Amino acid sequence: MMYFLVVGGFVLLLVGAEIMLRGAIGLADKFGISKLVVGMTVVAFGTSAPELLVSLNASLSGSSGLAIGNVVGSNVANILLVLGVAGLLMPIANEPGALKRDGWMLLLGTGLFMALSYRGEIDLIGGLVLLAYFIGFLVYSYMREKQGVDAAGEMYEHEVDEIEGVPHSLLKIMVFLVIGFTGLIYGADILVEGGVAIARTFGVDEAVIGLTVIAFGTSLPELAASVVAAIRKHADVAVGNVVGSNIFNVVGIVGVVAVITPMEVPARVVNFDIWIMAAATLILMPYMIGRREQLGRLEAGLFFAAYLIYIAAIGYGVETLIPA
Repeated sequence: MMYFLVVGGFVLLLVGAEIMLRGAIGLADKFGISKLVVGMTVVAFGTSAPELLVSLNASLSGSSGLAIGNVVGSNVANILLVLGVAGLLMPIANEPGALKRDGWMLLLGTGLFMALSYRGEIDLIGGLVLLAYFIGFLVYSYMREKQGVDAAGEMYEHEVDEIEGVPHSLLKIMVFLVIGFTGLIYGADILVEGGVAIARTFGVDEAVIGLTVIAFGTSLPELAASVVAAIRKHADVAVGNVVGSNIFNVVGIVGVVAVITPMEVPARVVNFDIWIMAAATLILMPYMIGRREQLGRLEAGLFFAAYLIYIAAIGYGVETLIPA
């Protein structure tokens, strides 16, 4: 039964996120909101909606370890797994400088999240700090792109163009939004229930389930979007999807959840997993700031292999060998 809950939760989450994203883009178009703003906010939220709903549901259910594990595991999966698979299918040629600003913002946001995690809990104050950083990032990015200072504006517009099947009538838009949001809510609920059941049945830490099974599932929208973008040779969108989603995850999602309810950070995550997340972010930096213009198949293969090694390390309990 617990496996059906997990699979059913994933299906509802992914379908709900996709339907709601299309409805939200249609609604934004009705109000005449530019593709730039839609790409920066609506698309970023849509691809990260599964992580947000799962983490919020888990925290409110008293499973903070699963919630934090989901965020950290998703960020690792987005970089190593998503870009690894996309790059193996098609080498990713990144436009120099397009992600320089967002790359630095992701690195700083990751550092801020790590610093707050070391207290063992991210409370209301920590959540407000992360939210302030996230809102500041959105405002700063919008102002820079409106002035034409940064090269990322076209990338965000490409992200919107990649979304197909957007409704245009107001009735269809509202139906999409209601169905999508309902799918997200119920999908997150039964997925968390299934994940907790698996953890208790096998005596596994809930954080481990969040870092692996749940994180993999909630990263599927980014994987699908990035693979399609790479095949269509819109490589900037593939990398941009990952960077934008990771910023949203580590400061936006954790910030929102922590403001609503404190998030306990398990010691294993502090001592091991957030360092893997930081290392993955650092490895991606040369591609984000323009020092490396292409993520070739060799590098993509190494990314993918690194993800498999990370999952194997979790399975073998490598983190228990690290002194607290």
